[in-house]
Amino acid sequence: MKLRVLVFINALAVALSLGIFNYYFQSNWFNLLITFSITLVISFIVFYYLIERYVYSKIILIYKLIHNLKLGKDLKDALGEHVSDDPINDVEYEVKEWAKDKKKEIDALKKQEQFRREFLSNISHEFKTPLFAIQGYIDALLDGMDDPELSRQFLEKASKNIDRLSVLISDLDSISKLERGEIVVKYERFDLSLLIHEVIESMDLKEKKYQIQLTYRDKSSSPVWVWADVEKIRQVLVNLIDNAFKYGRLNGKTTINTFELHNQILVEVTDDGNGIDEKYLPRLFERFYRTDESRSRQIGGSGLGLAIVKHLLEAHEQTINVRSTVGIGSTFGFTLQMDAENKSTHY
Repeated sequence: MKLRVLVFINALAVALSLGIFNYYFQSNWFNLLITFSITLVISFIVFYYLIERYVYSKIILIYKLIHNLKLGKDLKDALGEHVSDDPINDVEYEVKEWAKDKKKEIDALKKQEQFRREFLSNISHEFKTPLFAIQGYIDALLDGMDDPELSRQFLEKASKNIDRLSVLISDLDSISKLERGEIVVKYERFDLSLLIHEVIESMDLKEKKYQIQLTYRDKSSSPVWVWADVEKIRQVLVNLIDNAFKYGRLNGKTTINTFELHNQILVEVTDDGNGIDEKYLPRLFERFYRTDESRSRQIGGSGLGLAIVKHLLEAHEQTINVRSTVGIGSTFGFTLQMDAENKSTHY
């Protein structure tokens, strides 16, 4: 409809121009009307044909392509859809939406590129630190060190750095497999409270090393039955507790709590350390991301612990979150599927 109005306006302008031009030379109203009528009809037909064939049809084609490609259809199927009665405005809308989508894609690519650069920089640093240390100790030994005790100390330090490299490579391999979906989750029914007690016992040496008291606030002696991969959840707990130890305060406390949430169990690991600034929280589960570079390097670790935790829980189709207050401490909470046939009622 708008196309016809547009064509009519243009034809009317041409007809009026020719009619006035004819009247100016002949001063005859009858000739003016004849010229105006014939010109109007011919101009309308010509303009309509030209615009319809060379402009309007192309707009319809562009609209169909943009609209259907946005829907994810193949190019060969993109022209078979019905279009609205106002494709010109639709094209404008579709192009604007397309531009917005492309801008989002470009922004996402920029973030990915920034993440890639940071990742390469971090992994280079992580590998170089122990490698340079090992090289230094070995070079000193090769130079013919005469002191047996000092030689033994150098070998022990080199061995520790090799262990650090092994952990880093193992964690990188694990997270790569998790991201590719190659690690299978072996679901089974187990008592979460028993697993927590086992993990606490296994962390006894680290608990003494960091001088942090680790406790589990078990509200009842009843089992907490969940449906998950017991070994992967063990790793989740170990990584979260290890993180709490590294960033906790001397003579501080780390507490594990469990809560029943409908058909899920919420597990929280809380420390009373320095806490984390809110601006760092969104990136906390990224690979190698550290809020305190200097301290993180001193306490060691691969820098992949929280990233592995996130991927292990996502493999279970569960979530993890963190809340923290600077100067008070941090709480990491994750959910697990409660065993449907054995819901506990002691909460």
